[in-house]
Amino acid sequence: MIGGNSEVNASPISNISALQDILAHHSRVIISDLETPYSTFPHINHSAIGRNKSTNAVVTEGQQRLDAVSQEVSELDRIMDRIKNIHLQLLNRKDNIIVHSMDSNSGLVSALWRLPSELLSLIFVHCLPETEHLLPSSKLAPMLLTRICRRWREVATGMSSLWCRVIVDINSEDWQRTAFCYDVWLKRSRDRPLSLALKCFKNNTTYLRSLLEPRTNQISSLHIILFVNPFTPELLLNDLPVLQELTITASNPLWCTPSFAQSFSRLPFTLRRLIVAGPAAFDFDRIISCNPVWAHLTHVEIAICQPNLILQLLQLGPNLSSLEIGLSFYDGVSLAFEPFVHKNLQSLCISNASPMRMENLYPDLFNALTLPNLRLLEVRYIRPWPHEELKTFLTRSSCPLESLIFGTGVTTTDEQREEYVILVPFLDVVVDPKRGDYCGYRRLTQRYGIDRRGL
Repeated sequence: MIGGNSEVNASPISNISALQDILAHHSRVIISDLETPYSTFPHINHSAIGRNKSTNAVVTEGQQRLDAVSQEVSELDRIMDRIKNIHLQLLNRKDNIIVHSMDSNSGLVSALWRLPSELLSLIFVHCLPETEHLLPSSKLAPMLLTRICRRWREVATGMSSLWCRVIVDINSEDWQRTAFCYDVWLKRSRDRPLSLALKCFKNNTTYLRSLLEPRTNQISSLHIILFVNPFTPELLLNDLPVLQELTITASNPLWCTPSFAQSFSRLPFTLRRLIVAGPAAFDFDRIISCNPVWAHLTHVEIAICQPNLILQLLQLGPNLSSLEIGLSFYDGVSLAFEPFVHKNLQSLCISNASPMRMENLYPDLFNALTLPNLRLLEVRYIRPWPHEELKTFLTRSSCPLESLIFGTGVTTTDEQREEYVILVPFLDVVVDPKRGDYCGYRRLTQRYGIDRRGL
């Protein structure tokens, strides 16, 4: 029997031990305590009871037994209440241990949660895809970084450097939604210079212009990818006061219209780099009509259709340090090259699209040119190779040439390459048949997903 004043007020573990002892004591139902001397004889004549005990005594004894059991039931009810309380305490303790363990382990497993914002910002920069322009996708940084937690979102959206270069691909069928997404992206760049790649389809040039209009003072680099012909350049090239780099990629040569030359000639004097990738070849008229921009350029990649325009470009661009030329559609007319010295050119790459029709061109070109500051020379698709003329060119230029690269379509012998090293000590001569990209067109089309069938 349990005393009425017994308390279970120790720790949950000691309470459990005490309760186990109590339950062990009361787990056995002692039948004899519940029986009377006559309960085992249900069919006897109970008139004989009086011979031994009076009826009142038997009833009193039974009542006492009943009262004792009732008291035991009450005590067990109180014990059950205590068990429930202890159970709740243990559940809360378990929850606290789990939460504390998760907090402790998360701090050990991921130190990122404790990193200062400055260090987290540096990590975010290295999370960006290694591409010139970023694709606005929720599965890629920087948009992915904004979906991890509130703190990461605050840090990422506060870093203007994460949002200043992007590929703009507008679907005119859902213009408002697309424009809103790009507007949010570009607003996060704040006042940083923007580097944009614009995919131009048939009906979206006007949409592109309206999107860029508020930010024309920020655009320092612009890549126009043409999926449409004719092209309306005035919508995208006008009013770009800080533009430094312009790239145009297209597979249709007809995009290069007089209106483009006119818009190009109005570009600001801040422009330093021009890349035109694709088969569109500039002739003399287009070269001249694009003046005076040439005078400020330092890097040019372009296709021309007349060999003498190589010298023309060098004359128009006295500040050029890098020139990559693709020659196409040459009609084979004999040309006279006047001697010309360009003091600033450091890198020259020449690709020939019609190697079977240029036998006399390159000997004459090397005989006319003097490049005293040239450090890299790369040639592709030139047959036959003008070995003696190149030796004369190197001797005359007395240039600090560091690298001479023979790409695909150029055949030289070991003896010829050794002669170049004798003329220019420490010269690195490279033979790489895989270097056959025509004016960067293949590289750019693969990067931005341009397909001839879609143009």
